[in-house]
Amino acid sequence: MKYRSVGNSGVRVSEIALGSWLTFGKSLDDEIAAEIIETAYNNGINFFDTSDNYAGRKAEKLLGEALSRFPRHKLFVASKVFFPVGEGPNDKGLSRKHIFEEVKASLAALNMDYLDLYQCHRYDYSTPLEETVRAMSDLVRNGTILYWGVSMWSGTQVKRACKIADRINGYRPISNQVMYNFLDRQIEFNGIQKVCRKLGVGLLAFSPLAEGILTGKYQNNIPDNSRAANKKINNFIKQRLTEKNLTESARIVESAEKLETTPAKLSLAWLLNRKNVSSVITGVSHATQLLENIDATNIDVPKLYLKSLENSPFKKLYLSTYYKSLRLYRYLKYEFSS
Repeated sequence: MKYRSVGNSGVRVSEIALGSWLTFGKSLDDEIAAEIIETAYNNGINFFDTSDNYAGRKAEKLLGEALSRFPRHKLFVASKVFFPVGEGPNDKGLSRKHIFEEVKASLAALNMDYLDLYQCHRYDYSTPLEETVRAMSDLVRNGTILYWGVSMWSGTQVKRACKIADRINGYRPISNQVMYNFLDRQIEFNGIQKVCRKLGVGLLAFSPLAEGILTGKYQNNIPDNSRAANKKINNFIKQRLTEKNLTESARIVESAEKLETTPAKLSLAWLLNRKNVSSVITGVSHATQLLENIDATNIDVPKLYLKSLENSPFKKLYLSTYYKSLRLYRYLKYEFSS
């Protein structure tokens, strides 16, 4: 396993991380999940990512129980806060109250004394950003968390958070967890990647295989034992199984055959070659999948192939659509503010 720094911070995490979205406590038996976690640790993965709202906190509990057998100082454990965990008015968001109460609940579920990384799962428009930055900075100061980060924040939001942290002598976020894969590359065009790189905020890429589409298994049909066939967890992938995405994934499959590797390994290796990516968060349903993902760190993809994969027939169309949407947004913003 190879390791990288998260942004400009001094902490180093495995290039491949193990995530728990849609798997731990939901689609997998606990025994299989524990086997996957043990396989991850034994093969050099030190970065484990979860959230307070994954499977109603079952993911945190399962992860904490499985990791309790390993030395705490060898682990980098991350959780998140934002989405509702109850029906009360303060059971969601990024207020100081909710952040402090949720980090305590997450630590209890994980049976740990501190979190290595605590992430704002989304941006909270109902809470002043300074309140959130101060809360996170205070948690760092008292040792409850070592670092804090964000997830799916825009470049402007990350920039504002860093400015506030500097002004109040607080702590900047070290990471932005984003959806990033060969099919979902909007962070390259909407400024997120550029801003985070400039500010020293590392990118943690989730859904690196587009929920399995980039493995090539959906090219002809939907396998019975696949995520798309599982009604419990296929809400997101159903929207991705478009003709465009299948055409793009076919290019990965073709290139993988030429390189004598698998589409999954090539997709992960491609992502690890992108700018400012600190780690790639993978979700798997069995240990053999995880071992294949880990092997992607050993692939040396020729620059010729990387360049050829960049020349997507859909890239110009995507850019054109993006910039048209941006111009419309700016026009409407001007019209309604004047």
